[in-house]
Amino acid sequence: MPGNGSGGTAVTRSTLRQQIADALRDEVLAGRLGPGQEFTVRQIADQYGVSATPVREALVDLSAQGLLDSDQHRGFKVHEFSVADYRMMVEARALVVDGVFQHYRRTRGREAGRGEPGPHHFDVQSLVSVRRRAEEAARAARAGDLDVLIGYDLRFWRELSTAVANAYVTDFLHRLRVQTWVFAVPRLRSDPDPSPWLWSGHERIVDAVTRGDAQAMLDEIVACNAHELAWADRVERRESRDGGGNGGGDAGERRGQEHQER
Repeated sequence: MPGNGSGGTAVTRSTLRQQIADALRDEVLAGRLGPGQEFTVRQIADQYGVSATPVREALVDLSAQGLLDSDQHRGFKVHEFSVADYRMMVEARALVVDGVFQHYRRTRGREAGRGEPGPHHFDVQSLVSVRRRAEEAARAARAGDLDVLIGYDLRFWRELSTAVANAYVTDFLHRLRVQTWVFAVPRLRSDPDPSPWLWSGHERIVDAVTRGDAQAMLDEIVACNAHELAWADRVERRESRDGGGNGGGDAGERRGQEHQER
């Protein structure tokens, strides 16, 4: 009922739940919580100085997103994606993006015939924002700076997909991209020189958007997927030669232990 304060409490808990989920997702993306690393609700609650309820809710949310596995008796652990998982995620992204572009072209074609603007377009301010993300992501990729690259790359693709797809498609694509980064991070960090395998074509996509060239934009996305699949082939060969593993699992476990100690 209005005025009883329960609404404010619910909002506060919901906000805390999201903040914890975001913080833990960042820990996983940064590799500080490595693949297979286990932890409990109580450990996370103690670390952040909060009650168990929002922590449990946040962990359930991350499990639903495929980032964590839950065990009734042992708590939670970071999901371990395989090379096959990675390939399927890239393929799923490609299929969805191709469908989005086919729909985009059909819709734009019908509305162009009526002399009306298309339903999805970048205004000037949005395009400036996307270009800024693209420039920072490309710069970080060329420098091999994973910490900077991941954040800008995720924001770049999210803003880009928002302009050409509905919210459900955008969220799905964002989730897949987060999962691919979760797979990639420990392996890239174990590579002495990961920069050749960090795709840096973000600015070319923005250039295609600026020109209104949908085909060029799609071609760049296809090239990005091909680049990532070539990297997956390399990872598979290396892990097969080295006897499997998560491409830096020992380092991931050490980072996870340090995370728990903090």
